[in-house]
Amino acid sequence: MFTKILVALDQSDQSQGVFTAALELAKSTGAQLMLLHVLSFDEQNQPMLPTFCPPYFPIYTEELAKYYQAEWERITTSGLNYLNTLAQTARAAGVAAECQQVMGDPSRAICAQAREWSADLIVIGRRGHSGLSEWLLGSVSNYVLHHAPCAVLTVQGVTTSAMDSSTPDTAALKSS
Repeated sequence: MFTKILVALDQSDQSQGVFTAALELAKSTGAQLMLLHVLSFDEQNQPMLPTFCPPYFPIYTEELAKYYQAEWERITTSGLNYLNTLAQTARAAGVAAECQQVMGDPSRAICAQAREWSADLIVIGRRGHSGLSEWLLGSVSNYVLHHAPCAVLTVQGVTTSAMDSSTPDTAALKSS
């Protein structure tokens, strides 16, 4: 059924659930995994480079540029280490896994990597943004669902509304 599963990961808390779902699916189907992390300027904890300080005086210095470059190198290394750790976990479970980290727009990069690698399935997380927040923040999973060259499995993350005490699974959600 599936022989090549592309797993789109960031370093959020939700990514562990995405990885676990993909790993279990790969074990049951004998598929191999491609673990993908896309570095982007929307990356969580990415360094901000100030360009102007009121009243319109540039504050860009060589020292600031070196700091900014060092921060991106730290984020790049952290992403690769994260992917390699997950790949080792997959291999220990008997699943072939490789890693790829690219720079760019996550939505387009995921679809492009799926095409290039000839993926049968993309496994991606979904944070549950909808309405105005989805429109303002964009939705990587929504873009991938509509533009992927293969099947897509979205793994829903735990949202604030899911933690509402009126739901029967609240105790299970809060304990995890």
